[in-house]
This record gives sequence, C-alpha cells and structure tokens, in this order.
Amino acid sequence: MYSRAVRRGRVPRVDAEPVPCLLELALLHPDPDDMDWLVPTSPQEVMTRLLRGVYDEVSASQRRMGSAVAAFEWYAGLGPQLGAGGAEGTALRVLDGLSRIQAAMDEATQACTTEVLTVQPGGIRPEHELTEGLHRALALRGRGVRMRDLYTHVARHGQGLLNYLELMGEAVEARTLDEVIDRLILFDRTVAFIPANADRTLALELRHPALVGFLATVFERLWRLAIPLTAPLPDTGIEGISHREQSIATLLAEGHQDAVIAERLGISVRTCRAHIARLSETLGAASRTQLGVRIAQVGLDNSARTVAGPAALTIPDQESRTVR
Repeated sequence: MYSRAVRRGRVPRVDAEPVPCLLELALLHPDPDDMDWLVPTSPQEVMTRLLRGVYDEVSASQRRMGSAVAAFEWYAGLGPQLGAGGAEGTALRVLDGLSRIQAAMDEATQACTTEVLTVQPGGIRPEHELTEGLHRALALRGRGVRMRDLYTHVARHGQGLLNYLELMGEAVEARTLDEVIDRLILFDRTVAFIPANADRTLALELRHPALVGFLATVFERLWRLAIPLTAPLPDTGIEGISHREQSIATLLAEGHQDAVIAERLGISVRTCRAHIARLSETLGAASRTQLGVRIAQVGLDNSARTVAGPAALTIPDQESRTVR
C-alpha cells in the first residue's frame, strides 16, 4: 500500500483502512486538499525519524544495562563476606509470571531422567491444562521417565484425563484420594515446584535437599493411602450413601462450611449442597444440627466406626437401612 502511494502520489483513504499502521507510523497522512485521500511521507524522512527512535531506545537500554552491571559488580564484591551460606540462594527461587514458570518447568523437564511425582488438586482437569502439559509428558515418556500422579476422586469423571492416561500408557500411574494437598510437581527428587499465590501466577522452585525430601515423603504417604484409578472406590457400607457423601459427612462433622468442603473435594458449592440434601434425606435429618447428630450416630464422622468395627448399625428412624 505504501509502495503504491509512493508510485502514484496518493491513495484513497478507504484503501488504507486494512493497514492502520501506515497512519500510526505517519507513513501516510491526509491530503490537505482532499481528506478522502492519503499522501505518502518521504521515505528518507520516515527512515530518519524511525531510526532516531530506535537509536534513542538502544541508548537508553545501554545506560540501564551499564547501571545494572555496575550494581551487580558491587554486590559480587560482597560475596566473600557472606560465607558458605550465601551459596544457598539458588535453593529457593520465586517465579513471577506464567511465562517464567513455564520456562522453569520446561528446563526441569529436559533435565529429568528417572521420575516425576505430581499432585493435582481440584476436580475434573480442564482439557486446556492437560493439553498444555502434554508436550512435557511425551518428552519424559520418550526418555523412559516414570510418572505418578495424585488426583481427587472427582477427577475420575473427566474424560480428558482418561484420554490422557490412555495415551501415556504405562509411563503414567494415577491414583485418587478424597482430598489432596495443593499442587506439587517433583522432578527426580531434586527440584520441586509449588504455587506461591491463589491464582498460581507465582510459584516457588525448590532445590534445597531437605525441603525436596520432605515434599517427597508427603507424596509417598499420600500415595499409599490413595486408590488406583483403575480400581473402584470402596463401598461406604451404608445403603443410599455414596463415597463422596461419606467424605462430605466427615468434613461436616469437623465443622467445615459448604464452600470449604467443596474446595477440598474439588466440586462446586452447588454440587456439595445437593449431596448434603441427599445425606439429610437418607439419614432422616430435618436440620443441619440434626444431620450432625445422625452423622455421628451412624459413624460417618469416622468415630463410631473405629469403635464399633464391622458390627451393623441401624440408621436412626430408618431401621431398614443399616451400616454393614
């Protein structure tokens, strides 16, 4: 468009509408004799103006870089005064922004040689999250790296996760729990990543052996308690009460609010309240207070079950339903 304007002397304004950058860069400007036309600015004038702007930016950047280098040279001079403890600065790194987090994760993926351990809280994994991490998982599988993933039981209902596990084959083993800790990714038990804020735009990269070892131990203990994704969830032993409702009952007995229960189990508040309503109906409770009493009476709070063992317990007011 600019070439045509230079050759012809001007172009219709309407023809230049698809390329607004020509006006923004002042390569074209309105014809003072006819505002419906645009005339070109001299190429020499434009080059001089644009290059002057670039030169000024480069000069400013050089000045800033010079100041930064001088400052770090001064700090480097303090190194001998810090002693051996100064070398531990890399043991914990704050990653600010998704791009930095992604770059650090890619770097750890490339260096990983044996295993990756992950904890994935929340409910059903969104398709875009699984897709974003797929390239790393495939790269790890190609090098023979083994992966173990922990999810909440709710994640079992996500078709995207099932497709991902089928694609990865024996390279990935997955288990589920009622609730898990916040997100955790461990590479070769040498570097770990955990979120540093609620929306996960900040993360911590941990390389201190004690911290990484502690997190690995937490993972292994949760792993032993978890149920393989290929195995069914255990029966609650109470007719009409699902495994999820049993988990909700336990958290209700601990005094948690609906929103907290929903977050911990990876479900929506609306779904949580629907399960509570079914619990009330099944246990014959007319109020939240009465529901708490019923939960304790049948052992859904995990107290009576431990004492009573396998003996049958009758749900109050509903003698036909028993705890097996």
